Amino acid sequence: MTKTPLLVLACFVTSQALGQGVTIPTARPGYTVTVTTSGPVVDGDVLADPFWTSVPAITAFWQTEPDAGQSVSERTELRITQTADTLYVGVILHDANPGGIVITDARRDGSLDDTDSFRFILDTYRDGQNGFVFGTSPSGVEYDAQVSREGQGGFGGGRQQGGSGAGFNINWDGSWAVRAQTGSYGWSAEFAIPFRTLRYPTDAVQEWGFNAQRNIRRKSEKAFWAPLPRAWDLNRVSIAGTLQGLAVPNRRNLAVTPYGLGRSSADFTGPETLTDSGIEFGADLKYGLTPSMTLDATYNTDFAQVEVDEQQVNLDRFSLFFPEKRPFFLENAGLFAVGEPSEVELFFSRRIGIQDGAPVPIVAGARVSGQVGGTRIGLLNMQTGTDDGRYVASNFSVVRLQKELPNRSSIGVIGTNREGVGSNAPSNDFNRLVALDGRLGIGQFAQVQGFLARTESRGDDPDSWGANVEANYQDEVWRFIAAYTRVGSSFNPELGFLRRSSYEKITLLAFRAIRPESFLGLHEMRPHISYRGYWGLDGFHETGYLHVDSHWEWPGGYEIHTGVNFTREGVRDGFEIEDGVLVPPDTYDHREALIVAFTDQSRAISLNSRTTIGGFFGGDRTSVAPSVLLRGGEALTVEVGGSYNRVSLPGGTFTANLYRARISYSFTPRVYLQSLVQYSEQSESWSANLRFGWLQRANTGLFVVINQTGALDAALDDALQRGIIVKYSRLFDAF
Repeated sequence: MTKTPLLVLACFVTSQALGQGVTIPTARPGYTVTVTTSGPVVDGDVLADPFWTSVPAITAFWQTEPDAGQSVSERTELRITQTADTLYVGVILHDANPGGIVITDARRDGSLDDTDSFRFILDTYRDGQNGFVFGTSPSGVEYDAQVSREGQGGFGGGRQQGGSGAGFNINWDGSWAVRAQTGSYGWSAEFAIPFRTLRYPTDAVQEWGFNAQRNIRRKSEKAFWAPLPRAWDLNRVSIAGTLQGLAVPNRRNLAVTPYGLGRSSADFTGPETLTDSGIEFGADLKYGLTPSMTLDATYNTDFAQVEVDEQQVNLDRFSLFFPEKRPFFLENAGLFAVGEPSEVELFFSRRIGIQDGAPVPIVAGARVSGQVGGTRIGLLNMQTGTDDGRYVASNFSVVRLQKELPNRSSIGVIGTNREGVGSNAPSNDFNRLVALDGRLGIGQFAQVQGFLARTESRGDDPDSWGANVEANYQDEVWRFIAAYTRVGSSFNPELGFLRRSSYEKITLLAFRAIRPESFLGLHEMRPHISYRGYWGLDGFHETGYLHVDSHWEWPGGYEIHTGVNFTREGVRDGFEIEDGVLVPPDTYDHREALIVAFTDQSRAISLNSRTTIGGFFGGDRTSVAPSVLLRGGEALTVEVGGSYNRVSLPGGTFTANLYRARISYSFTPRVYLQSLVQYSEQSESWSANLRFGWLQRANTGLFVVINQTGALDAALDDALQRGIIVKYSRLFDAF
């Protein structure tokens, strides 16, 4: 295995694809929004409301799946109108077989991919990069998200959980309403989106980027108003259509969200039981400085309603990544995201208010974010800690500027600062970072992006630089990536995330999508080859990973991934991988087989499994991660799974297993009961998290949360820690 395996990439699959799609029109569609004095009754019944008959309908939708370039198979009627303060969207989704409509999930922000659904994106700044997504299903689920950089954030895309660098933030929650109804015609939905929920320029009359997507799940069909190449999705706002004639209000608004919380906890881990209880109050504030700039402030911040982290199995010597889930930090997270997701993130908000996995009180904080004249601006300041000596007080600051340029390009700068304050802080306790980043779009399919960063801390040596450059290309058939990363020996972004330190890295990818006309009944084949290699700054080869794979997809959502990995691990210093099992210094070269399989995730019962078998640190490893998903209509979802790992090394044999069960029941789209139970052999403990939510606007409302942990060999009633929290928050529009 060499440092640049270009010969392997040159030998990549060259077979010709069949049925590779259609020519995408260069002209983008447009729609003029009608302005009315009063809006419709938002109950989901578009057909029965005479209000909508005078609003022109959009009926032309074009497939990307399964028949790219063809008209949508079921008639779709989309209408858009507005009043002085609200944007209304009404859609009728006709279906010749209404009994075949698939409804899988009623949870807020539940996936819209495994159900019949409708969603749309608003590029309010018309910059072709960023937007707000709103969607629903026949059950009336409330689905909203923020998009930055057209949703880009690493190979495979994904949700915000993939790291703060990901460009799709499903955890953003706006204040808006949607209702849906089903009938013999199919189903319909009505959206009411107050303009105060959005951010946009100050012009009285505006044009916004817009696209809409309909999913017909039983047909695995996706159709869009503005046609897209099949390799892209709704987030590709640079080729969206246009909403014209929007008369938006130019006024400020103020929303206040106070909360009250009661808590009680007990810790049985010490010689004496420690109990704690109390009542707390706090508040969040959102003030529209202008239609495009927002001030968010928080006092005595609390995130009791957030689901606990999923436990992970760690079988190497590098840091695990746990995603940010706290709402205050997730809004506009894409603006502050610079770096490689989950690997080198220059700002990672989880560093604020969490230390060594335990929460640190957040006293107060504020964020100003928005856009002025094509420049995106973000300012964040948070204060954590207490004066009683239990926690060291720290102040966290972030400054972010980014200038959007034509053709998916931009240039930006970010600065972060952490400083210990108060009598408990060590002297000269600080960490700072400054970085430049940018993207250059080349034509419609190519882009070059990267960053250059430097940190400063007490006692640093001169090599405190970090840098990355990546070139990528993606069209309907091909995707290529070539990237280089360097992390200096003292590069230390304390407000960021580093999976490993002091290295150089090369990443290469070649990927092809093939749609055969007739081969094994396949809908699509996706052969690809990728390589990532890490070298220490002294040239020592620490990690090599060559992945050769193909994805085999059949109609209906069934897939199998078959691959082989060629791995190298260079261990400088021996480490204890498990109690009593040592991995000595050496260079370990191995091969392993990989197979991933999953069935149609929209069915009442679906399966998912990932299996890896091969060499591992001079021995062998078998890793199996199966899961079963059970659905009881749109209300009940049960997922049971885990990870089984059996490792046999010259120094010993051990297993590292993790079991997980997640249950969710939605009484309505706004009332739910969820639980997460985990059982880890590595930590020798189990944990349970139970959450009840009665939601109001913007994910506020009543929350009851119960947490409990116990020893691996203890009964359920023999807990190590136990706690209960009752929280109520409410959103008030002051003006």
